Amino acid sequence: MPLPSRAPARPAAAAVLASTATAVTALLLLAALGTLTEHPLLIPPLAASMALIAGAPDLPLAQPRSVIGGQLLSALTGYAVLALTTPAYWSAAIAGGLALGVMTLARTPHSPAAATAVIVTLTSPDPRHFLPLLALAAALLTLTGLAAARLRNRRYPTYWW
Repeated sequence: MPLPSRAPARPAAAAVLASTATAVTALLLLAALGTLTEHPLLIPPLAASMALIAGAPDLPLAQPRSVIGGQLLSALTGYAVLALTTPAYWSAAIAGGLALGVMTLARTPHSPAAATAVIVTLTSPDPRHFLPLLALAAALLTLTGLAAARLRNRRYPTYWW
């Protein structure tokens, strides 16, 4: 006798196809941007961001304030930790944890952004190039989510700020 599941119902096939197509489109744009700018490490945390935008667009974690603000605050947290330490696994772990606190205080919860703090701390990219690129990439994800929602006659975002 199978155990009863409390997992949500499986979404309709059309919803799965639409969210998958949205995510693939946005990630291909990110891959192109990462290739052009030689910052491929932006892709992993932003892929997780896109999964939230495309797959769970109503969650607070998927809203533009959290996606863009959380990513930028986490990167800044990584740079702050880097200013006080050296690139190392232990400093990256501290940056990832502190990023959660910073995002919580700023009311910009976005769990994938903690990985951005880790990446900044481990790789120390030039902030003059990395921060604008990160802002552009996060905005690109948000706009892709917005366009997909409009095509499907759905509402995204729930709130902007």
